[in-house]
Amino acid sequence: MTTLLIVDGANVVGSVPDGWWRDRRGAAGRLRDGLADFAEPGLPGHPGPLEIVLVVEGAARGVDSVPGVRVVEAPGSGDDRIVELVAEARGRACLVVTADRELRRRVGELGAEVAGPRTVRPGP
Repeated sequence: MTTLLIVDGANVVGSVPDGWWRDRRGAAGRLRDGLADFAEPGLPGHPGPLEIVLVVEGAARGVDSVPGVRVVEAPGSGDDRIVELVAEARGRACLVVTADRELRRRVGELGAEVAGPRTVRPGP
């Protein structure tokens, strides 16, 4: 079974000060496009193919899924939706990308591995 990679869109986009705040939807779309590059080859320690889910919230909603990346719009808190996705994936390898300490704790309690934003988005 492929590893489920869940990306905290708001947290990862916000990890690089590149003007994302001027166009949150556009920034989420650029992140989605970059994530697609990891679908087949995978990530260090997580060989591909990966099932990639990008969770977006707020002004970043409205980004479409593309081959290799499914975009999930959180109706409220993106963190809560990520926890729900991890809970639904119990029994399978799951990697959550976020720097949010509380979210890392919550998904870790459910058995998910966690990694920081630089795993999928290098800094400036």
